[in-house]
Amino acid sequence: VRQKIGLFTFGVNNLQKSVAFYTALGWKLSSYSTGDLVVFSMGNTALCLYPRRGLAEDACVDPAGSGFSGVTVSFFAKSIKEVDEIMAEVQVLGAEIAKSPQKALWGGYSGYFKDPDGYLIEVAYNPFWPLEEDGSLKPPT
Repeated sequence: VRQKIGLFTFGVNNLQKSVAFYTALGWKLSSYSTGDLVVFSMGNTALCLYPRRGLAEDACVDPAGSGFSGVTVSFFAKSIKEVDEIMAEVQVLGAEIAKSPQKALWGGYSGYFKDPDGYLIEVAYNPFWPLEEDGSLKPPT
C-alpha cells in the first residue's frame, strides 16, 4: 500500500458557517468543490468539508459521535511569530482556543484551536522539520 493520504474530510454541522470560517482565513476553494462537497487544496493533499450526517451515513456510523476522536490536523508555521499571528487571527474569527501557543514538550512551539465543529487544529512551529519554499512539509523518508 502506498504511503500517501490524499485528503482529509471533516463532517460539519453547518456547511456555510464552516466554509465562511476557512475562507476568512484566506483559504481558496478548489474547482473540485461541488454541491455539498467543499474542497480546499493543500498542495499534495486536500481538506474537504461535507455535511456531518451525510459523511456518517457514507461511513455507516452514528453521526452523533462523542468525545475526542483521537485525530488532530496540524498547520506548520514558518516561525514562532507566525504561530502567534495565526492563533490571534482564528480567535478573532470566533475559534475557541483549546491550548494557547506555548513551548511544546517536543521542543517546538504550538497551540490548538477548535474550528466551528470542534475539530482540533494545531498551529505549530517545528525547528527540527524544515519547510519547503512553498511552506509544505517534506519529512525525511
